Amino acid sequence: MGSGLGLCRRFYSEVVGPIVDVPHSAGLMGRGSEVLGFDDDMSTDHNCEARVLLFVEDGVELRLEVPDAFEGRPALVEVHTLRQYFLDQLGFDVDGTLTPEDWLTFPESILRQHTAGGVFHDDLGLQAVRDRLAYYPDDVWRYLMITAWWRVHPEMNLVGRVGYVGDELGSTLVGAQLVQDLMQLCFLLERTYAPYSKWFGTAFARLSCGPAIGPLLRDVLRAETWQERERALSAVYRAVGELHNRLAITAPVELGIERMWDRPFKVVWGDFPGALSAAIQDPEVRRIADRWPVGGIDRVRNLLWKASDRRHLLGVLDSR
Repeated sequence: MGSGLGLCRRFYSEVVGPIVDVPHSAGLMGRGSEVLGFDDDMSTDHNCEARVLLFVEDGVELRLEVPDAFEGRPALVEVHTLRQYFLDQLGFDVDGTLTPEDWLTFPESILRQHTAGGVFHDDLGLQAVRDRLAYYPDDVWRYLMITAWWRVHPEMNLVGRVGYVGDELGSTLVGAQLVQDLMQLCFLLERTYAPYSKWFGTAFARLSCGPAIGPLLRDVLRAETWQERERALSAVYRAVGELHNRLAITAPVELGIERMWDRPFKVVWGDFPGALSAAIQDPEVRRIADRWPVGGIDRVRNLLWKASDRRHLLGVLDSR
């Protein structure tokens, strides 16, 4: 099977584009494995049409006659205006200003969906909107890394504490959650939006750090005792911390071994939150970081992911 994105591009260039006689933009983004570039033979069993999102100016009405199929796949053209499309998908007005509150209430997987795919034709500025959404502003990015590090450090000792009382299943669950949190940190460090769970591991493997850190993560998941799990997690933490330092995101952070509350559980630790916090300059991001120093908002946005839900999250962030 060829690329679904390529199929859609050909559908536009051979069928749709030649019959549109008004200024427009066209492309493919939003839901779909082919948008993310992860489609395979199984993807053709649903929602793998030859499709185009077509954008026209306000007040323009189009009546397009296109075939029901193209290259053996069902064919579909959706017509929108840029402003209404992004209001529907993200609750974002393309004519407005993006604020830190906006960035912290856009679900990350939906940001990835709308910056992936491709633009086939662009009279109206579709690519400019996508460029605005390409990645978090620096201080929002720093804040999200702070919250991600704080999800890891307080939990690290629990792998041993839970296993110490004979609960290896519970220790395994803590370890598995830490694996996901450390993977999320890698996406942040490489300034790449993480997709939703179906493609989370696939996208992680394509990060530049994936080949090196992936085997360390698998060691955590394969560990049969809490002691093995603790050692494996320490290796991952150290690798992610060294990645942070190599990228020179902050001044170098020293990594050390701690025994929290003098208990017999070893935790690798570096003050990444402190280093990142010191670099935040945007006063609005600083206000949010002071109110929510260990995060939570970035998780809630993935539960309240509909555009219509954003008003609830914005209300929380705006509480003063």
